[in-house]
Amino acid sequence: MSSNPPCSLEAAELVTATPLPTQGAGRLRGLVLPVAGLVLWLLLARLELVNSALLVSPAKVLETGWDMIVSGRLWRALSASLARELTGFFIGTLSGLVLGALLGLWPRFNRMVGPSFNTFKQISLFAWIPLISVWFGLGDVAKVVFLSLAALIPVVVNTCAGISQTPARLLEVARVYGYTRWQTVTQVVLPSAIPSIFTGVYLALIYSWLATIGAEYLLVSGRGVGNLLIEGSEQFRMDMVILGMVVIGAVGWSLNAAARSLERRLGRWSGQA
Repeated sequence: MSSNPPCSLEAAELVTATPLPTQGAGRLRGLVLPVAGLVLWLLLARLELVNSALLVSPAKVLETGWDMIVSGRLWRALSASLARELTGFFIGTLSGLVLGALLGLWPRFNRMVGPSFNTFKQISLFAWIPLISVWFGLGDVAKVVFLSLAALIPVVVNTCAGISQTPARLLEVARVYGYTRWQTVTQVVLPSAIPSIFTGVYLALIYSWLATIGAEYLLVSGRGVGNLLIEGSEQFRMDMVILGMVVIGAVGWSLNAAARSLERRLGRWSGQA
């Protein structure tokens, strides 16, 4: 197993998931800041301490949200964004798993490709937008390519790191029992790397959703939640802007909660295996 530069991670690149609070008191404490923010928002709007054109009331946002739900406009925008996000996520994740496994398992491939990938991942994701827009236009294909890049890097880095950091004692046990290379990889290396691999997939899910909004905001063709933000900003409709932000945050929270729930289930399953 190789530990060349692409698998040498900085703190920002290799993130271990922190378990969500499981006790009721912990969850209630997590609601303090959102509730306080909502109360402050209500007071500012009710007392008209801020220009109403800049900060609309929660009631106005709810009204706008309900109108867009009834008309189907919000669902059409959200479904378009989620379709792009999931497509880019799956393409980037599958590609990242393959590339990360090759870098971690094949030292010669690591020496040939690793330095180039190490340089590639230093380029800011949004720096690719001009090139992608020229090559693929401003439509869905360009956005999916952009989202795939967002998902690719954390999966490659964490997969490579998880494989490369397989404990030496486990590899020694495999040698003692006469495991073939295939058996060592499938029964020792990959199970040991699963936590790191899942962390990469988890980050890819979050990064691809954040990149979805950025792609829709910069590659303006088409329909999506990001396009609602642009339309609201252009029309100076803060109710649409705030509604879009709430939807983005709610979807991000839901993706995060789903990933954490799956992680806990996999953790219990692997512990019983």
